[in-house]
This record gives sequence, structure tokens and C-alpha cells, in this order.
Amino acid sequence: MTVSLDGRGLTVEDVARVARGRERVELATDAVAAMREGRALVERALERGDVVYGLSTGVGVRKRVAVDVVDQSDFNRAMILNHRVGQGPPAPEDVVRAAMLQLANSFARGTAGVRPEIAERIVDSLNDARVPHVRLLGSVGQADLPPLADLAYELFGDVELAAKEGIALLNSNAFSTGSAALATGDCTRLVRTLDVAAALDLEAFAANLTLLHAAVAETRPYPGLRAALASLTELLAGSYLWEEGAARNLQDPLTFRCVPQVHGAARDALAFAEGQLEIELNASQENPLPIALEDRIVSVANFEILPLAAALDFLRIALAPALTSACERLLKLMHAPLTGLPEGLAARSGLAENSLYEFGVTAQALTAEARLLAQPVSFELASSSHAEGIEDRMTLAPLGARRLGEMVALGERVVAIELVIAAQAVDLRGRRPLGAGSGRAYDLVRERVPFMGEGDPIPQDLEPVVELVRSGSMAQ
Repeated sequence: MTVSLDGRGLTVEDVARVARGRERVELATDAVAAMREGRALVERALERGDVVYGLSTGVGVRKRVAVDVVDQSDFNRAMILNHRVGQGPPAPEDVVRAAMLQLANSFARGTAGVRPEIAERIVDSLNDARVPHVRLLGSVGQADLPPLADLAYELFGDVELAAKEGIALLNSNAFSTGSAALATGDCTRLVRTLDVAAALDLEAFAANLTLLHAAVAETRPYPGLRAALASLTELLAGSYLWEEGAARNLQDPLTFRCVPQVHGAARDALAFAEGQLEIELNASQENPLPIALEDRIVSVANFEILPLAAALDFLRIALAPALTSACERLLKLMHAPLTGLPEGLAARSGLAENSLYEFGVTAQALTAEARLLAQPVSFELASSSHAEGIEDRMTLAPLGARRLGEMVALGERVVAIELVIAAQAVDLRGRRPLGAGSGRAYDLVRERVPFMGEGDPIPQDLEPVVELVRSGSMAQ
């Protein structure tokens, strides 16, 4: 299947398919026509001698300096070279490909004023699996200038750029948006897997399933809460916990009892972030902006990506309690006074060995690190001393997206430990009938990590379970 770019229909799923699955890309016929129309507008502005930022003038504090038509090629080349100030290691390959896709899609709208050949070269590079060397650090999120300069240098080093094409290649948030799309897609998978692990936790704890009563969502109609309740109920269909007298407690600890509410809040934050991304993936992020109906190019600030940056902050904040609760549940499953099972989920009571208990320390470390990544960054202040005080805003959108990706990766490891511990507790309870979804999760874990019997060493490698979580198989 080919992803067709028209500047209006790109999705988060499309980004993942192209960036990671190497799906082929093409420009829609209508997009090529739109780009030609946008380019014609730029040419008319040049012929009229219109004063346009980044076209007939320099950029930043040099906006007062005129650029002659005959100097356009050198000016565009210098603009790219002078913004290559990125630092640090190379950005991951999938992030670079996501940025390329986003940039090509934004050009496909026809509002950037570039020739179709510019978008076509990006598309060809994606299809040829050519991945430019783009440094990871350096963007404050008010247009991703340093990484996009690296990208432009690598892709167009042998191309004579026309007027406005240099600034069009630089002055967008394609790097932030592409990275955010990947991280948000990964977060969607993690939130679904958190439901699976929580369902197995409930069976491992012999919890009271009144927490899933339909009246919960009827009386508190949050969309995320309704979805979480439906998911957990489906996962636990057929479980022994629905039997009369199966619950050990009238009320369980909050991290068990509040699963639908906590996971529901994460789902609502995720839905909000996805909505912002849907807009941003198909929006103009340029300055200056050609206005076809007025036949002119105006200075704007569409590179201000606060709507997405703030949504990423919100998502990380909402994800943190879900991971904290997962960690708390797995710890409680190993405490005999709370579960009635052997301490540390040992094969039997009275053993001197720690059994699985030390995994609790690792889970705490991973969760603590993940929680630190939830700190909001979109309100950080820039110094107004740069560029004569003109460039006095920042969103740190690339950092917000990167932190979300890192947080999800840590969360995948917390969930892997949670699943292994829950499976051990389920076995110690006598392997009573499990739910349709939780039972499948148990089987998948046991294919990779066996029951820890008396005298057995603690599982030395949970990577197979981590990969299971990361693959999305657990969330199906």
C-alpha cells in the first residue's frame, strides 16, 4: 500500500508505516498542481518586486537587508549552511524519515511556494531508503531550524534552490511533528498494553470487580473512562473473578480499584494529543505564507507549535500516574500480607530466597526515571537577547516529543516486569480460569518466561517480554 500525500490526509498511522515500515510514498496529482500554483504566486511576487521576508530580504535580524533577484541561489544556499548548528548524536532513522514525510506533505499543500521537484526529491529519498544525517539537538521548537538545515543540506546539496525554497525547507516544525507522531503512536500501544497488564494484575490479586460496574461510566461520562471500562471488561470476559465470592476484599488498594479512572485519564489525554497531531500533520507551518486569494505573501507565525507542544506535556503528565500505578500494583503483588501469597511470590512460604522481589527495585528505578520525564517543557522561557530580542519565544517541542518517546520506552519495561510478576501470582493462586484477553497475555508471557520454582534463579533476561510489549502483540 502506498501513502499518497496531498497535504490534508496524513495520519499518525501513515507516519509509522513510512518511517518504520518503509511504505512507499507518492505525491497526489492534485498536490503537484497545487504546488505549481503556489510557485507561480512566488514568481509573480518576485517580478513585482514585493518586499517579502526571506524572499527579497534576509532573515532574522537581517530582515532589513535586501536580497537581489540575481543573488537568490547564493542566498538560499548560505541560509541553509548558516543554520547548520545542530549538536549531539544523529537523530534516530525513523525520526528523520518521519520529518521528511511531514515536510513533503506540507509542501504538497501548495502553500510553501516551492517547486514540485523539491517535494519529489524528498519522496524519492524516502522510497530509496536514503536517510540523511541529521543531528538530534539544537531546536527550540520555533521552527526546527538546525535539524532541518542538516536535512536540507543532505538532500539538496547538489540542487540550485529557487527563491523562497531555502526558507521553506527550514522554517517549519517537521522534525518536532514527525517525532511527536511516532512517540504518540507508541504511547497508544503502551496504554492498551497497560490495560492488559492491569487485567492480569486484578486476577493475580483476586480483586473485586465491582470497580468495572457499568454505572461507573454512566455516572461519570468521560470518554476515556468509558473506553477503559470496556477494554478491561472485555479482557476479563470469562474470568473467575466474576464468580460470586471470588473477591478477597470489599475494597482493594487504590492502584487496583482506580485502574479505569487512571487509564481513562491517560486515554483522554492521548485523544487530545492525537487530535492536535491530526491538525498539525496537515497544516501550514510556514513563514512567510503565500495567500492565493490575495495574490501576495504575508509574514505570519505558523511555526508557533504550542498547541502540539502543550498537548505532549499533557500526555506525559497523564501517563505518569498510569506507570506509577502499574509499579505500585506489581510491588503489592509481592507482599504476603496484601495477597495471601508467599512473600516475593516464592514457590512456597518459608523460603530464604528473594524470589521475584528484586524486580521491584528495578521497576521503581524505571518508574522514577519515567516520572521525571513528565515535567512540562512548553512554558520554558527564551532569552530575549538573541536576534535583537526578536526571537523571544520557544516551545521546546522536539524535547517534548523526545521525552514522550523515552517515557514510553521506560514504561514498556515497567509493564514487562508487571506481566511477569502477575503471571507468577496467577500460578500461585492455582491458575484459576482467566479472562479471554488476560489469559492470552498470560500464555504469551509464559512462552517466554517460565514459572519460577523453588531454587530457580530469577529470570535473567526479560527482553523477550519487552519486545512482546513493544511489538504490539500484547495489545491486540
